Amino acid sequence: MASSKMESGGGLESLPSAILSSIMIKLDVASICSISSTCNTFRSCSSQIFSFLPCFHLLDIAPTIELLRPLLPPNPYLRSLKLDCHRLDDSAIELLVRPSLHELCLHNCADFTGKLLSVLGDRCKDLRSLYLGSVAEKRGRSIHISDLEELLGGCSQLETLILMFDVSIFLRHNFAHVWALTSQKLTSLEIGYISSVMVTELLSPMVGPHQQPTPIRPSILPCLQKLSLAVDYITDTMVSTISRSLVSLTHLDLRDAPIIEPKVTFDLTNSGLQQINQHGKLKHLSLVRSQEFLVTYFRRVNDLGILLMADKCSSMESICLGGFCRVTDAGFRTILHSCSSLFKLKVSHGTQLTDLVFHDISATSLSLTHVSLRWCNLLTNRAVIHLASNTDLKALDLRDCRNLGDEALRAISMLPKLRILRLDGSDITDMGLLHLRHGVIHSLVSLSIRGCKRLTDKCILGLFDGSYPKVLQELDLSNLPNLSDNAILFLAKCRVPIVELRMRQCPLVGDTSVMALASMQVEEDRCHGSSLRLMDLFNCGGITPLAFRWLKRPYFPRLKWLGVTGNVNRDMVDALARSRPFLHVSCHGEELGLDPWDNSDGLYMHDYEELDELERWLLEGEDESDDEMAEAKC
Repeated sequence: MASSKMESGGGLESLPSAILSSIMIKLDVASICSISSTCNTFRSCSSQIFSFLPCFHLLDIAPTIELLRPLLPPNPYLRSLKLDCHRLDDSAIELLVRPSLHELCLHNCADFTGKLLSVLGDRCKDLRSLYLGSVAEKRGRSIHISDLEELLGGCSQLETLILMFDVSIFLRHNFAHVWALTSQKLTSLEIGYISSVMVTELLSPMVGPHQQPTPIRPSILPCLQKLSLAVDYITDTMVSTISRSLVSLTHLDLRDAPIIEPKVTFDLTNSGLQQINQHGKLKHLSLVRSQEFLVTYFRRVNDLGILLMADKCSSMESICLGGFCRVTDAGFRTILHSCSSLFKLKVSHGTQLTDLVFHDISATSLSLTHVSLRWCNLLTNRAVIHLASNTDLKALDLRDCRNLGDEALRAISMLPKLRILRLDGSDITDMGLLHLRHGVIHSLVSLSIRGCKRLTDKCILGLFDGSYPKVLQELDLSNLPNLSDNAILFLAKCRVPIVELRMRQCPLVGDTSVMALASMQVEEDRCHGSSLRLMDLFNCGGITPLAFRWLKRPYFPRLKWLGVTGNVNRDMVDALARSRPFLHVSCHGEELGLDPWDNSDGLYMHDYEELDELERWLLEGEDESDDEMAEAKC
């Protein structure tokens, strides 16, 4: 019916181009490309739209410069550009850097050099928000302090600056002087990695010992409200300098990952905690010691330090503490009873945290919405039962709390607003998960039961039997030794609209699961396997070359991330990656995940047919065949 109208001239393409443009300009880039592939009228209109489109966001795929050129024609109205630059280098700078931009977000810039920064400073005078990820991380690429100087000196209107790369490569004796050029309007600063000494020198009003006595304004970053840094060591000196110098600070996020056990001069102590929030404006605090390289903790902080900090943090709304091994229940209870406005609490590696912290939480005025208690191994079901008195909980992360069992699930099932639940490594059983079926499963968007060794196929059958959760999008079933293809077959039969499905390290999951998911239709008018965007099959024991036949188009048209074991058939893995160039294929065991800065996903639903329309538009004209896959199989 619709096709006959189109042929008779009664379709949408018969509308005036001005009306079509006013409709299409409200769509995202992927939707515009999808429409343009349907007829010549829409294709022509799309080409015109890209000449005055105010926002160009394309983070799902990493396009080449050849694919980008027709999508990014001269456009004086372009204000926001977000892009995955994994396949781009300095040759794309002329295409990307535009004077009209107010917001620029470039991920995976490993093949760019420091030229990107200097050109941005020269041309983008009105830039308000800038994100640069992994700049010059590829071997042979370089970035110099002069490039940073041109960026900070030229972009005088910056309000948000996010540099997700290692800035400790810059020479220290020029570093503070360069940052003195930063926009006075800057309110948010995030840096991927910087040494604590450089942070101290940056914020100190005194001139460094190796610098000329050039006058530097005494108050650097006077309007800064949010500071997020990954450093080598969180120290008293750095924390004190930050707290004293940044008078408008409301968000402080510090994370370190020591490679050796820190000495007292390069560590955080009770004295440093006492210096936090000197100006009384801090609302969000995060202090985390990562164990990425070394099992280490904040050994010089105890309950006294938390007590001294709490005296100045009564108006805190969010607190995240990781690696405070000497803080006991008394210290954590001080936070709960002092911070009456607290709605988000995160504690990791709380080795002395027990159920007693929460036994009287119902007597407080707290209304917690986000709670994370990861690697707190002394917690039992009683703690969760008391926590469940906060019926406004939306996110609950209890990963690696080994002593939690079915009684905790009974309490969790009564939380009507819960959207994120993570129970990795807990002692729950199939019967325990049944508690979720009649309540919380209908509100959950994300559920992780990774590494819960007692779970079997019955957990899936019980969880979804007779209940069809329409909002569940993320499901992690990894490292379940007793989970088999039967569970995945049942999951596919229930047509749960899962977007991210992780099944890594499941020895009984194999080709049958892939075939079932490839054939699954969430809705009758959608194509097979259309909902999945991420699927992790790494080290699944039953995956053979047969599964790769079902990973080709037209199956899984929305799939963007795939994890497999490369040694199943390396040639087939490589052939699959070449046949689906916009699919991120990982075969080394790394964790998969969508970019956290991509907020556009899910705003628009596309009617995918036999393959992703955006890929069809980008690949149109190419001769596609299965010869390469067939040869690899042979």
